Amino acid sequence: MLVKDITSYLESIAPLSSQESYDNSGLICGNPQTKVTNALISLDCIEEVVDEAIEKNCNLIISHHPIVFKGLKSFTGKNYVERTIIKAIKNDIAIYAIHTNLDNYLKGVNDKIAQLLNIKNPRILAPSNKTLNKLSVYVPLTHKNIVMDALFNAGAGHIGNYSECSFTQEGEGSFKGNQNTKPFVGNIDERHYEKEVKIEVMLSAHKKSQIISAMLKSHPYEEVAYDIYPLLNTNHYEGAGMIGEVPNKIDTIQFLQQLKETFKCGIIKHTTISTSKIKTVAWCGGAGSLLLKQAKQQKADIFITGDFKYHEFFDAENQIIIADIGHFESEQYTIDLIAELLSKNFINFAPCLTEINTNPVKYF
Repeated sequence: MLVKDITSYLESIAPLSSQESYDNSGLICGNPQTKVTNALISLDCIEEVVDEAIEKNCNLIISHHPIVFKGLKSFTGKNYVERTIIKAIKNDIAIYAIHTNLDNYLKGVNDKIAQLLNIKNPRILAPSNKTLNKLSVYVPLTHKNIVMDALFNAGAGHIGNYSECSFTQEGEGSFKGNQNTKPFVGNIDERHYEKEVKIEVMLSAHKKSQIISAMLKSHPYEEVAYDIYPLLNTNHYEGAGMIGEVPNKIDTIQFLQQLKETFKCGIIKHTTISTSKIKTVAWCGGAGSLLLKQAKQQKADIFITGDFKYHEFFDAENQIIIADIGHFESEQYTIDLIAELLSKNFINFAPCLTEINTNPVKYF
């Protein structure tokens, strides 16, 4: 198995195009054609993790957080980022990061948190916009099912839990080929009328290239007439944070205690206990303070995340409880999630989970 086999699979789940603009997910260093001895999964990739990879004979590190966020202009080992990259390259270890694209994936980081908190009906807190397209293509009736199968197999036509969704309309198309054409039907230099069907399907923007490629390969015409429209529809199956409900209302203090135990928190920083019972819970792994507005708008009783700043706690305004459990604490189980995803697709592949606590924050 090659590095590219693993990274391609991960990107089929959490495409790089769905990462935030500031992010740097993807292959940080290493050759995609390298054969993988084994992979080490970690939340962060630091020098100690590279040492662990060397010790465990892993030549691929898959981390949630990218070790490189900004461009490096020199490699002198003057900081931990440069030293980590230098050590990885010297030892032929590839580093791959799957960060906000995994955060925005419906079954990604925040869904894992939902499982840990036993949340029911989890849904995206801040759904993505401008990530959906509509494709319309005109096909001769004889090839309707062939082209539709190609579109569906390439990933078009998914709407929530439904697949192979489309709309078709029959009509008549016309065309005339010149001396440089080899028309599928009709004669050169003569207008031809053909019974055709218009097929319409929705698709995720990040799948556009592969879907168009599949459509063109399956279509019998030399020149294929098709349109792609960007949609303003909200994509409720991709985005930041999540919200859901606990099965039964629970005492707030009891909920906070369970939260602390589940995520092994050294401490939970929280605002005033503005409600005695918790029913609706909003959360975001990592740094999610920007989603407080959405959590309040959707009437969550509590918002769980990390990295809230002092003045941001005032924004709760007694309308919601903010619970800052820590950045590392909220995302620590992401390594289990990545391992589960890989194990489902690569049956005989057993990646290693880091044994190093990479949390830079300590509690006294």
